[in-house]
Amino acid sequence: QVQLVESGGGLVQAGGSLRVSCAASGRTFSSYAMGWFRQAPGKEREFVATISWSGGRTDYLDSVKGRFTISRDNTKNTVYLQMNSLKPEDTAVYYCAADPTGWGRRRAHEYDYWGQGTQVTVSS
Repeated sequence: QVQLVESGGGLVQAGGSLRVSCAASGRTFSSYAMGWFRQAPGKEREFVATISWSGGRTDYLDSVKGRFTISRDNTKNTVYLQMNSLKPEDTAVYYCAADPTGWGRRRAHEYDYWGQGTQVTVSS
């Protein structure tokens, strides 16, 4: 069982930066790949980024490549999403999730555990 708690969301102006964090409980955190997803009002949840169990592999949604960076610290059971050059279209609730295969995949149904989400709002 893995419990995930996101933090760090907030309101930022377009062009600004924000870092969201996801703290995990459980001794098996380092064996899970971790992903970030987001859901804007009236839209489906979409994949944003993922990182493998070791941190050696990452994958990003095309529209965030070069602006967002996913990282993890297995000693702190925490995964991060650094978001730079934010745009109004990045506004959404951001969720972290744990993938038991350790590889890091793009489809939400492949993730077993989810956090409650943190709101990120980018004003124009």
